[in-house]
Order: sequence, then structure tokens, then C-alpha cells
Amino acid sequence: MSRPQPWSIDRLGPLHVAAMRDLLRMFGDAFEDHDTYCGNQPGDSYLAELLSREEFITLVCRSDAGEILGGLCAYTLPKFEQVRSEIYIYDLAVGEPFRRQGIASALIASLGKLADRIGAHAAFVQADMGDD
Repeated sequence: MSRPQPWSIDRLGPLHVAAMRDLLRMFGDAFEDHDTYCGNQPGDSYLAELLSREEFITLVCRSDAGEILGGLCAYTLPKFEQVRSEIYIYDLAVGEPFRRQGIASALIASLGKLADRIGAHAAFVQADMGDD
């Protein structure tokens, strides 16, 4: 029998602006790009409205104490060649101390379950040169 993980995966919604800001800080650390993720963040009302959109998906992995360990932001894209959609993972990161514990895999698995529920045909992520 496998041991339960000391973390959980949750989808952020419009009431989770503070958690979104924590995720942005974690992205800034993970990508070593604080200017992009922390330098000019939008206001609370913008983030709340964004998090309320069905087509914008933000999943976070939190420790039992509530700390953001990792997360992803994705978009549901309606397709033009057929009546279906795909999910584009825009950002995915796990904080340095929490890597190699299955968190990224759990985030992607959770996104896959959500994709099944909403009828998305596929999910994909763009990788740039140098991305490990």
C-alpha cells in the first residue's frame, strides 16, 4: 500500500488571489525571472477575473501547511479544424527543494483528469532550448 503524499493539488478560482501571487513568486524563483513574474503584477481584481474564467486553468500543489510547492497555468484553446479543444500548458514549475518527488507528474495527471471532464482532445506544452 502506498503512503499518502504530504501535499494536495487544487484548482485556483477567483477567491484565491493570494495563492496566485504565491504561485507567481514561486515561478519567479523557479525560472530565475522575478522581473517577469513579480515586477509588475496586475491588481487583485484582474487576477480574480482571470481565475474565474473557465478557459484559464491554474493548478497548484500545496503542502499540508498550505505552502505552494509547484503549479501550472494553462489555457483551453477551441480548435478550428474540428469541434474540440486542446489544453496548452503555459507555465509549469516546482520549487527547487520539492523537485523529484512526483509533484510535476501529479499536476499533469490532475490536468489530464480535468481535460477528460471538459472534453479536451489533447494537452501540450511548449519546450524551449535549455528546458530540462
